[in-house]
Amino acid sequence: MRSKLAAQAAQALRHIGQRPASSLARSGSNAASTGPGEAPAQVIFSGIQPTGIPHLGNYLGALQQWKRLQDGAAPDTKLLYSIVDLHAITLPQQASNLRQWKREMLASLLAVGLDPERSIIFYQSSVPAHAELMWILSCTASMGYLSRMTQWKSKLSLAEDTSFLDDKAKASLKLGLFSYPVLQAADILVHRATHVPVGEDQRQHLEFARECATNFNHTFGPHLIPPETIVSPAKRVMSLQQPTQKMSKSHPDPRSRILLTDTPEEIRKKIASALTDSTNAVSYDPQARPGVSNLVQLLALFSEDNGRGPSKSPAEVAAELEGATLKELKARVADAVIAGIGGIRDRFYDFMQRDGGKYLDDVQERGAVRARENSDRTMGLVRPAVGF
Repeated sequence: MRSKLAAQAAQALRHIGQRPASSLARSGSNAASTGPGEAPAQVIFSGIQPTGIPHLGNYLGALQQWKRLQDGAAPDTKLLYSIVDLHAITLPQQASNLRQWKREMLASLLAVGLDPERSIIFYQSSVPAHAELMWILSCTASMGYLSRMTQWKSKLSLAEDTSFLDDKAKASLKLGLFSYPVLQAADILVHRATHVPVGEDQRQHLEFARECATNFNHTFGPHLIPPETIVSPAKRVMSLQQPTQKMSKSHPDPRSRILLTDTPEEIRKKIASALTDSTNAVSYDPQARPGVSNLVQLLALFSEDNGRGPSKSPAEVAAELEGATLKELKARVADAVIAGIGGIRDRFYDFMQRDGGKYLDDVQERGAVRARENSDRTMGLVRPAVGF
């Protein structure tokens, strides 16, 4: 049985993909410009940081759903997927690394099946309107609301818990880290997104984006569209070596994560070395058995239902494996992961090398042109409303 979140996401996808074409306004229109009896066309926006080659958590948490949304959307639904390099510099980055990671992420998006003819794929920094609207929104955004954002509070708490003096620790925190939810709101609002696919941990940021739209509209008139949330059905994928923590590239042990470009042999070795426990049986209990439960959940996430998402819950998978050993579980998980991401590795390297790298440049520039045209429609309303 699908989880509640999976059911919600499936319902949202059906709503996006099954709207009668005759009842829809043209793509790029909005509620203020549709005719009587017409509904605005759907606009889906989401972004991902350029961290290089994605790992399994990135794929199951976001990229797989992006592909499903693309494949299931109505013909006039507009899809925009951004590699958010402006967000990336809230932490120090070497320019050469950032440029390489952006290209690797772009190649990865294409390798998982995003079609640049169907979806608008672009670097955030290629569309200046993101930063322009961010500044305008920041002039009506509440500092009190921003200070209550979960990620800021966690960073502030971490700074206060360090061995440094509190004032020194707090001084190390940057304005970009505090205000990046405003940029995130601008990312969404500048493209008039009606729906934004996010993980459960990003719900608060969508609420803030709606707050920004409300504040702006109250001050300058009803020009921005508050977006709706599409919650990803995938739960967080945990580290293979530290299963109480989310899978991450920052973990020092490369065995803790599976990259989409790992070979089948590398995947088998990483899963075989995954931390479990001393009970040689399969069960699903994330609190008592986090390592085993992480593997069971991976197996459930790769139980496909005609491309619509997981068809089995972790509890159902564990019940089916009653009597199996942990070695057998790991073998099953490795087979499922290898089959589930099969072909991505080869496509990634093909896109990275195609036309000596010029193909990726062309894809990004064509996407950026379309994204700038799209954002200019919004700024054409915003600038005169503000007085610019």
